[in-house]
Amino acid sequence: MKIATIRLREYYDEASTTEQAIIDYILNNPDQAAKMTIYKLAEATFSSPSSIIRLCKKNGFAGYKEFSKSLVYEQAVRHNYRSKEIADVTKADNIKEIVDKVTNKNILSLEETANLLDFEVIEQCVELIHDCERLVLFGIGASLIVAKDAQLKFTRINKIAYVNEDWHTQLLLARNMTPSDVGIVISYSGQTKEMIECSKAVKANKANLISITKYGKAPVMDLADYNLFVAANEYAFRSGAMSSRISQLNLIDILYTTYVNTQYEKSIEILEKTQIRKESNQHD
Repeated sequence: MKIATIRLREYYDEASTTEQAIIDYILNNPDQAAKMTIYKLAEATFSSPSSIIRLCKKNGFAGYKEFSKSLVYEQAVRHNYRSKEIADVTKADNIKEIVDKVTNKNILSLEETANLLDFEVIEQCVELIHDCERLVLFGIGASLIVAKDAQLKFTRINKIAYVNEDWHTQLLLARNMTPSDVGIVISYSGQTKEMIECSKAVKANKANLISITKYGKAPVMDLADYNLFVAANEYAFRSGAMSSRISQLNLIDILYTTYVNTQYEKSIEILEKTQIRKESNQHD
């Protein structure tokens, strides 16, 4: 799905003054804009239908009809998600209630994340990973676990990936990247200082950068060439990543599986070669 508001946000700095006025209106009034004809939107933004059509085409849409359809779908998804919000865990909850709430929150996070994915962006990210000389992963805390999972998966199919538990070493890796490398920075908030520093270093070396963050506006997202989003629906008391970690791992699985699928025969051969078989214990 082409996510209209994300594409507009990413294009904003390149937009003309007229285009920025149109974008501002849509982002501030997405529900109203989704119901407007092109003529009504032109009137509301003091622009012209031709300006709106050009803006749509610059953001990858065939025209206003496709853009409007994407915006309507996006808003429907958001309203549906809000209507299904799950209550926070409370001190009074018993074990069954905790099991139900945590499980349903994770399921909802996966569903919402799937609705936030732009298939064209995934395809472009996979192409970058395929063509790059080195894949370098960045993350701290719970996001480091996701980065290490990605490293293991890609290394198994002979796409060598680098990650380090120490963020200073991650920064050194970033500073030694070249334009032929690709970085993937994983940060739920997109505002972690260490990840911002690593992202700046990656871009200073003109390497491509993919971000995995929650949906919204964040410094890491602004620095990245391509943005992939997970649902922003963690529990309020979040002492550690829960549903966000599940969604991040799922997103890595999607990138990895798409990558494998682009070179299916070769990947199957490598997977067979790298499989570590365990001897069964007949006494167990």
